Order: sequence, then structure tokens, then C-alpha cells
Amino acid sequence: MKPPREQVCQSTAAKLSAALPTLAGLPAVIGFDGFVDEIIAVVDKRYDRTRYDPVKTIAELGQKILRAAGQSSNYEMLVKQTKLGGNGPIMANALAAMGMSVTYIGNLGFPAVHPVFAEFTSRAHTISIADPGHTLALEFEDGKLMLGKHASLGDINWENLISRVGKQKLQSLIDSARLIGLVNWTMLPFMSDIWAKLEAEILPGLARRQRTMFVDLADPEKRTHDDIAQAMRILSRLGAQMDLILGLNLKESCEIAAVLGLNVPTDVGAAEAAIETTARALRQKLDVGCVVIHPRGGAAAATAEHSAAFDGPYVAQPRISTGAGDHFNAGFCLGRVLGLSLEESLCTGVATSGYYVRNAQSPTGGQLAQFIATLPRPQQ
Repeated sequence: MKPPREQVCQSTAAKLSAALPTLAGLPAVIGFDGFVDEIIAVVDKRYDRTRYDPVKTIAELGQKILRAAGQSSNYEMLVKQTKLGGNGPIMANALAAMGMSVTYIGNLGFPAVHPVFAEFTSRAHTISIADPGHTLALEFEDGKLMLGKHASLGDINWENLISRVGKQKLQSLIDSARLIGLVNWTMLPFMSDIWAKLEAEILPGLARRQRTMFVDLADPEKRTHDDIAQAMRILSRLGAQMDLILGLNLKESCEIAAVLGLNVPTDVGAAEAAIETTARALRQKLDVGCVVIHPRGGAAAATAEHSAAFDGPYVAQPRISTGAGDHFNAGFCLGRVLGLSLEESLCTGVATSGYYVRNAQSPTGGQLAQFIATLPRPQQ
């Protein structure tokens, strides 16, 4: 029987509070992307220097663009915030804010780290091996459009990783890690090769101890069917060597299911209603430790023994939405590393994301525990 939401929140808050003094003793190694993100509103009507109406929805912007076909049009993009970006830095920053001991490897700027990552480098040990990408994140009430400049991501490859980190140091970091996060497969063209090299050259030399590996694909729509299928085969092999979590948003879960030949709902409403069933089907097909799916309204996950779903604290008008999924990933992984139940881990995931979108900053472990204790119901 599914436990009541309030009961899960209370047990999660209590266990997290008790674990706070131990978090610094939980090493994490996360990689490998890095972006400078500009959070942008698209101006619909400008009244004066400070007053404007934003374009509210992606559909409205789409209609504006369609009306400009055969003519020309100009759109003002108002930069509301410049911040660190990339699935890896956002997830790693959230884990460090909550109290874990984090090492981040990625493209934060080379040879000098970009100033946007200054606060992050004060929270986590960072090893930068390339220059960051750049993202214009156009935010709307119904979603966001991420416009990226990705040329430097090609520098995230095995040869560069080994030459600028060192093979022995990389093996030592991974050997001591309780959590390994390898994210943003889609934008890193050599990530599958890095996974395969880790499998062949690093993992066999590790001491036998409990580790969790988390993988996030980051919108694989632009990659080919064959690329995705190959990546899934590598993940299945990695999953045989350690506890591997595959994290997906709703759109990604449908795309991966299609590649794997699974029949799951594709209509948004039906797909969201079926996320627990889809998580079970994907986990069984891939034979990995856990699959977790996180649409905006909540999340569901499946292991070999159990599956669960949990309603999040959805807010209709967030202060920020870019990075919400990465914060969910950080919270969910924290729960798994701490040995929380699947329901409690989903609770830490949705609460970490919920806190972030309300406050536009990552919670500390104490702030997260307090937020979970009175976790808001989802808004309509």
C-alpha cells in the first residue's frame, strides 16, 4: 500500500536531519559539461525603460515567428540573470550546497576558470579541462527554449580528460566516490566513448565497495537512433558493475522507450499518468539498478524490487525553472546514497527542485529538511 504523502515527508525530513553531520563524508565525482547560462525573457510590449510585458508562452512566440515568415522581425531578449549552467555544474553545485564533498571535472574555462563559476569553485573541488559552452535560456510560463553554442564541448574527450586530470588521479577520485554523476550525454559528442573507456580502463581497478552511478541523457532527440541504442547498451554493461540510476524527464522517457521498442503513451497527459509503469518497463529492459522519471508535477522510479510515485510541490509561477531537473537529480541521488526508501528519495528529489524554483537558489541540507517537513501540495 502506498504510504501517505505527509508520512513520507515526515520520515524523509527526520532521516535527512539526522544524516546532516555525515554528508561531508560522502564524496561525489560529477562531470563533464559546463555552460555560462543567460536566463532570458522575450519582450512582447515595451512601455518604457523598466516596464514591459513578456511573451508568456512558447506557443505565443511560435505564432510571432510564423507571422514573420517572408518578412523580418526583431525580438528583444532581456537578460534577467547570468549564472553557471550545464547539467553537471548545476547538479554538483546543489550537492555541494547540501553538504556533500564534491569534485567536479568539466569545461569551466581553460586555462582560467570563467568568473561565473567562482562561487561554485568555493563550494567544490573543481578540475577544469576546457572552455564552457554558452546557453540562452528563454523562459516562458509553459516551458523553456535552450539556445546553445556547443563547439567547446568537443574538447570533453578521453584524451583531454586523461592529459589534464591524469589517469591515476581520475581512478583515485572514482575509487573513493560514493556517487559518480556522468551527465549531459546528448551535448557531449564523446560521452559514449568516455563511458566505454571508464568501463574498460578504470572500473576494473576499483576497490569493491558500494557506489552509485547516475546518468542523465539531457534531451537526446537530436541524436540518432543508433547513437542512443549504443549508449543504452553501454549503460546496461555499466549497470552490471555498480548500482546505476538513469534519470529522465517525461519527453526523454518516451524517446528512450521508442528506441528500446517499448510501447508507452506519448500524449503528454497519458505519458505523465503512466510514469511509474514506464519506469518499470525501462528499468527491466535496460537491466540497471534504477530508472527515475521526473515531469514537472512529480516523479516516479523503479528498482528491481519496487516502484513508487510521488507528487511534487509544483508551483505555477516559479522564480526560475532552468536547472530544476538537475536539482531533482541531486536530491534524488542524495536520498539513494543515504539509503532512503524509494518514496523518500523521490521526496528529496522533488523537494530539492521545488525549493530551488521558489527561491532561485540551491538549499542547504538543513533548509531542505525544513522544507520537506512542511512540503507544499502542488498548485493547480
